[in-house]
Amino acid sequence: MCEVPAIPRSTYYKSLDKTISNPKYENEILTQRMIEIHKGSKTRYGAPKIHRQLKKDGYTVSIKRVRRPMRKEGIHPIHHVF
Repeated sequence: MCEVPAIPRSTYYKSLDKTISNPKYENEILTQRMIEIHKGSKTRYGAPKIHRQLKKDGYTVSIKRVRRPMRKEGIHPIHHVF
């Protein structure tokens, strides 16, 4: 199997045991919770309010840790022009 793609055998076997890292797993959970909060607010909440809600829910996160996944997922509040 390793001879076809020309990779070392150790690399192949190491990739079999690969699991998701803890910070990446936490970020996925936080991102899902952010999406829930955002949808629950009828897409009105931005990063500051989502950050506040996460803190109320018991998560210890910085505002930057909230903004990065929101930007990546395309989560943004509705902007009203008056």
